[in-house]
Amino acid sequence: LLNREQVKPDSELLAKNVKSKVVLVTGAGGSIGSEISRQIIKLQPKKLLLLESNEFALYKISEELKKINKNFKIVPLLVNIQSLSRIEEVFKTFRVNTVYHAAAYKHVPLVEENICESVKNNVFGTLLVAKISIKYNVGKFVLISSDKAVRSTNVMGASKRLAEICIQ
Repeated sequence: LLNREQVKPDSELLAKNVKSKVVLVTGAGGSIGSEISRQIIKLQPKKLLLLESNEFALYKISEELKKINKNFKIVPLLVNIQSLSRIEEVFKTFRVNTVYHAAAYKHVPLVEENICESVKNNVFGTLLVAKISIKYNVGKFVLISSDKAVRSTNVMGASKRLAEICIQ
């Protein structure tokens, strides 16, 4: 697809922020968040927190991961990233070490029709999770952005670009 040799992941580098750590994945039930969660579980974190606002999506990824490793501690958390009290409770309770922030509204046509909710979620939700991460001394914070954030031509891309600026 890219017309170049495939670059293999550096497992030592990947494990550095996951192995024996408490890892939180926001948007864990989405297409990107669920794949990140599948990869993380292979790297033996101390605990994997799956944070998702969609109950069915959270159930699906939680059950899938539990089948992969029955003895591993997976914590499904039905939480909206815009809820300050709940997000703070998660960080305080679980002492999160690493955050993979994939929670976002990303379907361009829906975002264009729901601008206010999309900005609240993609920008202010990201900012809230980042601020709480700082408050609770999270070691690593990874924002999952979008190619649409580069020279954005739509609200979704602009909201993801603003999220990037918040993290910077």
